[in-house]
Amino acid sequence: MAEAYPWQDELWQQLAGRKQHAHAYLLHGPAGIGKRALAERLMAHLLCQRPTAQDACGECKSCLLLKAGSHPDNYILEPEEADKAIKVDQVRDLVSFVVQTAQMGGRKVVLIEPVESMNVNAANALLKSLEEPSGDTVLLLVSHQTSRLLPTIKSRCQQQACPLPSEAMSLAWLATALPDCTQDERIELLTLAAGSPLAAVKLQTQGVREQRLLVVEGVKQLLKQQKSPTQLAEEWKSIPQLLLFDWFCDWSSLILRYQLTQDEQGLGLMDMRKVIQYLAQKSGQGKVLAIQDWILAQRQKVMSKANLNPALLLEALLVQWVSLPGQK
Repeated sequence: MAEAYPWQDELWQQLAGRKQHAHAYLLHGPAGIGKRALAERLMAHLLCQRPTAQDACGECKSCLLLKAGSHPDNYILEPEEADKAIKVDQVRDLVSFVVQTAQMGGRKVVLIEPVESMNVNAANALLKSLEEPSGDTVLLLVSHQTSRLLPTIKSRCQQQACPLPSEAMSLAWLATALPDCTQDERIELLTLAAGSPLAAVKLQTQGVREQRLLVVEGVKQLLKQQKSPTQLAEEWKSIPQLLLFDWFCDWSSLILRYQLTQDEQGLGLMDMRKVIQYLAQKSGQGKVLAIQDWILAQRQKVMSKANLNPALLLEALLVQWVSLPGQK
């Protein structure tokens, strides 16, 4: 049975209580808030032969087949390798499934995640199935970034925003999920995960707090000219590049914010507050804006899996970062 998260209760009541279901739902929201689990729960509910008002029964033939991963009327489409694209051939196989008659006499349910990993050809191949799925077929599309979807995909689905839990609800859930962390550590993880509790757990298992410490110390050594961009690029090579670009993007935003507001409460996590203040006071706003534009452009390339040289890209970032102070 897919996990149920407390911040989804209200949305779940709406979805499970419907008499008529849309032929396609687009479940969207930030990564790490449980959209996949919600889609799997809805999939089980739609396929169940004896669903209750709350959930799938978990005991009928359909539920048992789904649990075993062998339900003939269920289809999951995802990238063949993590972080790769969903290919057009995969979508064609899905289309063949959609046109078949349901083998168990009920619905057919398709789950696609993440939808934005389809390339343009794959997305176009899916359009006809979205427009007029045969028989009683429901497609559940899960997206972390709807801005990357074709408008024609979005317009053919009932769009459903999935809620980001409040900080209090996230921390209450994290207290159970990460009992060995202190409350301060859980707050830090949740901040690093932009408020997404499942992402916070994932970051903790990846050792993000140790990685963050290494990077923050490195930035301080860089600005004191105790280490060079080349040395740091080598030391950070095991840290996920997207994480590094997220942090530097965040720091450049905080520098700009402080330059504009002088608000000492808006300096982000404690570990970089003094550095942010120092850079805000010593750097010209135009220079900060320029480096932020550059970081956002490179971050986009990292996200799109462009064929980049990680060490050279990091070095380029650090060369610019160290040149920030003193250029008013």
